[in-house]
Amino acid sequence: MTAEPTAPPSTAPGTSEYLAKRQLRTGTAGWTLLAGLGVAAVISGDYAGWNFGLAEGGFGGLLIATVLMGIMYTAMVFGLAELGSALPTAGGGYTFARRALGPWGGYATGVAVLLEYAIAPAAIATFIGGYVESLGLFGITDGWWVYLAVYALFIGVHLMGVGEALKVMLAIAAVAVVGLVLFLIGAIPDFDAANLTDIVPTDAAGASDWLPFGLLGIWAAFPFGIWFFLAVECVPLASEEAKDPARAMPKGILAAMAVLATLAILMLVFTTGAGGAQVISESANPPVDALQPGTLQTVVNYMGLVGLVASFFSIVYAYSRQTFALSRAGYLPRALSVTNSRKAPVLALIVPGVVGFLLTLTGQGATLLNMAVFGAAVSYVLMMVSHIVLRRREPDLERPYRTPGGTTTTSIALVLAVLAVLATFLVDPLAAGLTLVAFALFIAYFAFYSRHHLVASAPEEEFAALAAAADDVR
Repeated sequence: MTAEPTAPPSTAPGTSEYLAKRQLRTGTAGWTLLAGLGVAAVISGDYAGWNFGLAEGGFGGLLIATVLMGIMYTAMVFGLAELGSALPTAGGGYTFARRALGPWGGYATGVAVLLEYAIAPAAIATFIGGYVESLGLFGITDGWWVYLAVYALFIGVHLMGVGEALKVMLAIAAVAVVGLVLFLIGAIPDFDAANLTDIVPTDAAGASDWLPFGLLGIWAAFPFGIWFFLAVECVPLASEEAKDPARAMPKGILAAMAVLATLAILMLVFTTGAGGAQVISESANPPVDALQPGTLQTVVNYMGLVGLVASFFSIVYAYSRQTFALSRAGYLPRALSVTNSRKAPVLALIVPGVVGFLLTLTGQGATLLNMAVFGAAVSYVLMMVSHIVLRRREPDLERPYRTPGGTTTTSIALVLAVLAVLATFLVDPLAAGLTLVAFALFIAYFAFYSRHHLVASAPEEEFAALAAAADDVR
């Protein structure tokens, strides 16, 4: 006698109970909160990090690099606004690439994004530790206590739910922007155009006062131009939790990019012009070192700490949503996508946080920063390829927002992103190599295990299945 087949357990992948345990809170964020997320994720880059590009390209080289990276991000944001409105899930770039490039391409993109967002908070935490020690706060002299505290505190806030977290992000980002405005006002009296070009030119090809390290210095400054905008692309990760994502997500990410592009140029010009390119190129706290000692300098110093906190807090949100989406679909261990009663993904917040905290103990903030930049640049290449492929393969896909210029716009972003990937090898081959090793380990996990255990009913997989069915009908 043949035994009756047993029904799958109710919590098996693909069942309604499986997905019920992996639900985010929808309809929470309007475009203002999404714009706040984008600005908050990046704002620390205006306070520190970008200035090391002066030592690679001088003021002229970093200015050109920043403009080119600003063009890349603007073009990319237009493409992401379209993709996010058409495919609004927590997977962000992974969702887009999964639809366009299949499981391998989707997973590779998701891993590149995850490496960026898991490593960037570790770099920022080391900067926060430096600020806290330099300000003499709480009498702390050992940075690791600060790293542990910021991870524990802000992961705790995220566990309370996305609505509360995004409101806190918006408030912190607003304070950080006010700090930048105060700095810019204070820097005007000390601005001197001669300070922009006070780095002595080398004998490199094309060297001049504006390009002291020659033409190659422009390319070497790319990763530091990126730091003015790094992580604005995290906004689509909130699509699943947004109110009317088809409208709110494009509006939010474009508004964030407009604010960030304006701040990038102002901070580069006035910080360097007030403090001098040579001094600022070596500074751990550029806005503070560009100001004369006094009350405003102290205020800006505290505001810089707020800016670092804003970016740390926001990117923790981003890594949790990317981890959640990859886990829900089975690309990463499924336990990482289980949510609590407030619809927050508990282990997706905690596990990458533990990894990030351990990375902070290396004390290599600059290397961690460049690792994050490398992961980001790789993801940009894959996301722009995804936009181009979907435009050509699925011209009838419903797109509530369409990229101005279409694939021409995203092709510009693609070319610049490829150059940015290569520039990371030029500036910091160790960081690029370490990131590639981590990337290879993730790919091996997918090749040998997780690709055989994907969850067909996950939203990102369903999007891809619908596309395949439509192709079959044609």
